[in-house]
Amino acid sequence: MGVPVVGCGCDVCQSTNPKNKRTRCSVIFGLPEGNLLIDTPPDLRTQLLANGIGIVHAVAFTHSHADHLFGLDDVRLFQFYLGQAVPIYCEPNVDAKIRRVYDYAFSTEAQTHIGSRPALDMQEIGLDPFEVLGAKVTPIRLQHGPRFEVLGFRVGNVAYCTDVNHIPDESWAKLQGLDVLILDALRPEPHPTHFSIEEAVEVAQKVGAKQTYFTHIACRLEHERTNAWLPEGMELAYDGLELPLT
Repeated sequence: MGVPVVGCGCDVCQSTNPKNKRTRCSVIFGLPEGNLLIDTPPDLRTQLLANGIGIVHAVAFTHSHADHLFGLDDVRLFQFYLGQAVPIYCEPNVDAKIRRVYDYAFSTEAQTHIGSRPALDMQEIGLDPFEVLGAKVTPIRLQHGPRFEVLGFRVGNVAYCTDVNHIPDESWAKLQGLDVLILDALRPEPHPTHFSIEEAVEVAQKVGAKQTYFTHIACRLEHERTNAWLPEGMELAYDGLELPLT
């Protein structure tokens, strides 16, 4: 829902600490040939402006839930900078959802003017690594509740794994040797489709990355108090956090 949550009066939602202000979850990788955006949340325009991103050269999707998809129309502008449709990397089920939700982007009618609809170049991916913008990106299968599969992504020694509450056995090998793990940790209590903070700590300890940042955080976790409790080498992420790719 983002923090502050509409209608919530808890101390985190009322906090003046900017690290307790949380837009919907996303990340961008600065690759050798441009910026790869992971997911297009409803806050996308605000996020791109606040962080001085400039141009998005390609997009990859973890999954199709609204809080990770419903900012897609904000990439409409980038076709003018790129001189071509924006490459969209996603699994077939995400492709199908995009074509339903943004059906106007795939209309066969002539445009009234250039840019009247988003120009999207849909690229199917699975679990095999793929090349984009001069880098190898490795998809990681994750489970988001009992009936929904999503992807995490690894670039170099950095892995981004949001919206997950179970890591399948075959995915652990892709999480070895990490410098940085970015991992879902929704709240203190267990949740049917997300890791709790304690569950996320256990997973992070098993992965053994040099540094772990927790993301997709609800208002039940205050930034400073939670960081004081977390083991060494683990912290809550925050909007605007920048990390080197290794």
